[in-house]
Amino acid sequence: MTSADFHVIYLHGFLSSPDSKKARQTVEYFRERGLADRLTVPELSAGPKASICQVQGLIDELQDRRVCLIGSSLGGFYATCLAESNGLRAVVINPAVRPFLRWREYLGEHRNYYSNAVHHVTEQHVEELHDLDIVKLEKPENLLLLAQTGDEVLDYRLAEALYQMGTCIIQEGGNHSFDNYADFLPIIFNFLAIKN
Repeated sequence: MTSADFHVIYLHGFLSSPDSKKARQTVEYFRERGLADRLTVPELSAGPKASICQVQGLIDELQDRRVCLIGSSLGGFYATCLAESNGLRAVVINPAVRPFLRWREYLGEHRNYYSNAVHHVTEQHVEELHDLDIVKLEKPENLLLLAQTGDEVLDYRLAEALYQMGTCIIQEGGNHSFDNYADFLPIIFNFLAIKN
């Protein structure tokens, strides 16, 4: 992969931020390779539809480059939606699958783990997740799943079933934050380096 032909957008999860450990590790990995200007880590909007529109806007702005995505948890759900609709390569880490099925559990106010900002989860957000949902991948070859069986928030088997026609790395143990994420960055980088 040359620094002239690609740009990666990293999408954090629900109540997370660009200050999360994985986001910072990704930034450092790119910085060490002299590619800091080829990575964007946006602060995502509170609602699903708004977040998708926000990232689609970034993709459109980068139309002169080959855009790739990395997404964690709910960010993995968004990355999947955007990869499918735009024909992009994406790596998803412990991604949310069919999140609308559980989203009513989160109705109400929640504080961001990093900024302490308050997020309001509404019925409209549940509907937006339902509308965005992908039951079957049309371009599974564009996706790399990284999942750990010890994820205490999401059932890794749902992700395994959805992404099974793509490239899957299922690691025993771990947690929702994905232990040893930094060790996988070369694999992530190499996967995104392959042109469609």
